[in-house]
Amino acid sequence: VSQEQKLDLLQAGKLSAKQLRELLTPLQRVDPRVIIGPQLGEDATVLDFGSKYLVVTTDPVTFATDRIGWYVVHVNANDIAVMGATPRWFFTALLLPEQGTTFAMVDSIMTEIRQTCDEFGISVSGGHTEITTGLQRPIIVGQMIGEVDKKDLIRKTSLQVGDKILLTQGLAIEGTALLAREKRDLLRNHLSVDQIDQAEQFLFNPGISVVKAARIAASSGDIHSMHDPTEGGLVAGLHELAVASGKGLRVFADRVPIFPETHAICHCLQIDPLRLIASGALLIGASAKTVEKVATALAREGIPVGEIAEVVPVNDGLQIESGGATLPLIPPDRDEIAKVFES
Repeated sequence: VSQEQKLDLLQAGKLSAKQLRELLTPLQRVDPRVIIGPQLGEDATVLDFGSKYLVVTTDPVTFATDRIGWYVVHVNANDIAVMGATPRWFFTALLLPEQGTTFAMVDSIMTEIRQTCDEFGISVSGGHTEITTGLQRPIIVGQMIGEVDKKDLIRKTSLQVGDKILLTQGLAIEGTALLAREKRDLLRNHLSVDQIDQAEQFLFNPGISVVKAARIAASSGDIHSMHDPTEGGLVAGLHELAVASGKGLRVFADRVPIFPETHAICHCLQIDPLRLIASGALLIGASAKTVEKVATALAREGIPVGEIAEVVPVNDGLQIESGGATLPLIPPDRDEIAKVFES
């Protein structure tokens, strides 16, 4: 990033891969117990705590305004699960606006957190709550700690040339639900009420949790990596997976499943579903010999899955094939949903 670019005002959304790399590269792992530290493409930090590893992540909820207590537990639990770990302890910082905040609102958010953690057997272990000046809506930040036996940790660096990349469920589940919930008035001029209602329910069905899918995959085959694609959508998730593993990817866009509701909403708003926030889908890197076994185990539990990419040498780069053409896979500067929310 040049000195001139550093003075540019940043747009809403996650920092670009280039910006993150510049910020994270100088950070040093001084403590040898830090097994996986802050780096581009990783979902969580891993700490050596004797007989087990602790897996630690932090994630906010910034675009959603509905069910944010429920939401924040799920997105943090996902980051733990893709490392092969079990979510155990949850912490949160809840910042609330001066205008419009009632105790009933705070109680509702905290009840959602408690009930969602109870479903996973997670202990709510601390946090901070305050009324904050300058906010227009609640902002919630979660931190989750999980644990895993050392032999069961799933590291992205284990990805090997020849591995296959599987995708569960489909494209842009979270983005579809968010846009239907937050931009209903805009969409109702182009989509039917039934379409919007169905899209709203994507938050729960198929849902944004990948904890169950990650557990099934990890126990059913030779899994070399898993990743939870979020901001920047599937394209950003695949790029992060490639960077973290030090490998290249050949992606087959025509194999990526897209729900009719997602297609309709993205067409209406003129945005790219491949670059739309995508919690609810799980990327799985599996050895070629075990792909069928993993897919069968997931299908048995009602989780659809398909092969969408293969791992290639890093010198082959990142390529995406679509409609007979092969193009470089370029990560988005920011998520498509940010463009909609600022317009």
